[in-house]
Amino acid sequence: VCSSDLKGIRKEAYVCDKYVAGKSTDEVMADYGLKSVVKLGSNENMYAPYPEALKAMQSELNRINIYPEKNYVKLKELIAEDYGVTSDWVSLGHGAGNVLDEVAKTLLEDGDEIITGQQSYLLYQQISKIMGGKVITVPLNEQYTIETDKIIAEFNEHTKIVWLCNPNNPTGSIIDKTTFEKLVNALPERAWLVVDEAYADFADQEALPNVIDYIKAGKQVILIRTFSKYQGLAGARIGCLVANPEFVNWYDTVSEPFNANRMGLAAAVALMEPKGKAECKKYGDLIVKDRAWLNEELTKLGCVCSPSQANFVFFSTPYLASDVAELLLQKGVIVRPCGGWGYDKHIRVSVGTHEQNEIFLEKLKEALEELAK
Repeated sequence: VCSSDLKGIRKEAYVCDKYVAGKSTDEVMADYGLKSVVKLGSNENMYAPYPEALKAMQSELNRINIYPEKNYVKLKELIAEDYGVTSDWVSLGHGAGNVLDEVAKTLLEDGDEIITGQQSYLLYQQISKIMGGKVITVPLNEQYTIETDKIIAEFNEHTKIVWLCNPNNPTGSIIDKTTFEKLVNALPERAWLVVDEAYADFADQEALPNVIDYIKAGKQVILIRTFSKYQGLAGARIGCLVANPEFVNWYDTVSEPFNANRMGLAAAVALMEPKGKAECKKYGDLIVKDRAWLNEELTKLGCVCSPSQANFVFFSTPYLASDVAELLLQKGVIVRPCGGWGYDKHIRVSVGTHEQNEIFLEKLKEALEELAK
């Protein structure tokens, strides 16, 4: 909670927590006198940007003075085609974070309740609080998975949104098809289930629920995707949602016009075409392969890994994660300690290139040996 003499700030802002970004590579190099840093703390795709995306963005440079035009429409059409719907079922935003924020603005009123995992993407709580929503969190179980029975137990006439990150950030766990269906069928009449599939392309597709089927069936379900992870466009800020066309109309009413940038749209369109999709799959498969390898190598170091369906590994050591992460910073490797989620001995490490992953393991081994002395 902030205190200020500044007048006119919404009261809801005072219950929000300011986002504190991790150190950038430049900051880490300056602070620790390093010449290079391996950044594996933000779940970015280190194989990107892909050639098809770069070519498409370069072709748009001489039109950067003009608001987005045809690629805005074309991207919606390509996304719709993938899901077997028409483009009026799709809308866009400045990354999934902006899409989530606009969904909150579209649905939430003062006093509405939202339910989310206690150890999940923290943005859900902040965007709900600023709209006057009451946040109810449900702790994950011992397998680091969201228990839908606990969510359902919180349902009442005030429930408006269930935010579901699937695969979950930071644990990498998923809600399976049977559990998902039970949750959808239990939704109160005025409630919406918002499914954030930022990491779904790295998951076992047979295990994931087919969210679009529920949307087509008329359930109050919204699907949100990002181009930041699998497509490697984190800096280009492109996100999308798929929902009932009537909801999409209200979302577009609430959203700002031109809510995606020209460069990002061009890159996203290129990566939705066959050649671009092939590039994404080639390197996406490498990330999944190295995720399994990292699990094996971390286990050999005495770490305990949780099964992950995302582009990161969630693991624990015998030591405080903050201490391990600080030693890794000194050695030029950025990871994410998970104390902010209540997991004091857990670390989330993004799967980088194979060379980056090898450097991380080497430096982690050194850090663990130092802490064991």
